[in-house]
Order: sequence, then C-alpha cells, then structure tokens
Amino acid sequence: MSQQPHILVVEDDVSLSEWMVEFLSQNGYQVGTCDNGSAVEQYVRQHTPDLILLDIMLPGLDGITVCTRLRQFYSNPIIMLTARDDELDEVVGLEVGASDYIAKPARPRVLLARIKANLRDATDDTPQKNEHHIIEVGNLFIDTQAHRVSFAGEHIELSNAEFSLLAYLAQHAGEVVDRDSVFKAVKGREYDGLDRSIDVVISALRKRFNDNPTQPQRIKTIWGKGYLLVKDAW
Repeated sequence: MSQQPHILVVEDDVSLSEWMVEFLSQNGYQVGTCDNGSAVEQYVRQHTPDLILLDIMLPGLDGITVCTRLRQFYSNPIIMLTARDDELDEVVGLEVGASDYIAKPARPRVLLARIKANLRDATDDTPQKNEHHIIEVGNLFIDTQAHRVSFAGEHIELSNAEFSLLAYLAQHAGEVVDRDSVFKAVKGREYDGLDRSIDVVISALRKRFNDNPTQPQRIKTIWGKGYLLVKDAW
C-alpha cells in the first residue's frame, strides 16, 4: 500500500461527497470520487484504490450491483454506506462481499475508525493470520488458510465478514464470547455501542446453515452476554 492510502468515495450526494473528500484528505488519504454506479468499475480497474466507500442508492448501477461486480476481481475493503436502521441493506451488502457498513449520516470519528480498521485488516500479514489452521466442530470444517468452509461434506460459500465471524466463534465453540471480544477479534476495534454489523452477520450465517432465526440451535445470541456457537449442534 502507498504511504497515502487511496480511497474511492462513491456517493451522488454532492455535499456529502465533498465533506468526505475534505475530511479524508485532511487525515492523510488520497481521495477519488464517483457519483454514478456505472462509472465505478472502470475507475477501480484503472486506479485500484486501497478502500472503497460505496453508497447503496446510486444513479446508474446501485451499490449492491456494483459491489457484486467488483468482487469478481477486487479484493480490497469495501465499506457500504447504508440508510440508518435499514437492516436489509446491511444483510444484502455483507452477503455480496462488503467488508463493513456505516449508517448514514456518517460520524467523522466512526468513519475514520472504520477506514483505519479495514485497511489494517487488509494489510495484516502476520504469521498468525497466514498460518495453516483447520477448525473442526462436528460436521463443520473450516480451513482458515484456504478460506474454505464445508458443512456435512458440502462446500458453503461465505462472504469475508461471515467467514471471519464464523471462524472466531468456532475457535471458541461451546463458550459464550462477549460482543467486545468479537469486535476486537473480527473487526480490530472496540464496540462503539451502536454498531449492529455483528448481529447482521450472525443473521446471515444462520441463513447459510438453515438455523431457525427465531429459535436458533447452532449460533445463539445470549442476551446481555454475547454469542455462542453450540458445539453439539453441528
């Protein structure tokens, strides 16, 4: 990555786009912009930004379609900008490969923290991260090096966010892990008291493994305590 990380802001709201460009530039980032979803792929192929801030509601192609197309060749972080409290956007965005999401209007400190965390995770090449490691819980098989998951012999396709969370929960199978620990391990930051992205990914994982969302048996939310991947349910 260059000394000045290159961020692409994809936003059709002129005032918001200008604010993000000014704010990010002041914090040491090189910033490019697109205001139409149809122009994003060409920009990314030409410039390969280190991170993309991608609005969902765009003229041309919407953000979900843009993210889906980018993930065919682009592996750097994509942070979706979603309407506040729109959980459907969050779920769909994570399912098509978004690395993270931020509810609009974005708070400056939150925006900067999320960008730093995602860039840090993308460039983390420590031996622990690259070490070959197999996690097995019943019929659940996770290869953290090959980034592969299978369940009962069937390959399960997961987004990066889903894979990271599942691997962490599986490493602690049978234990209740608190929300703060999950955020630090999976997202590289502390829980800010508002971010619902872990709950969104939990919901997506339950769908992947046909776990009843109203009475989940495999991945449980323990209210007031955290999350539990049930050992004997796999």
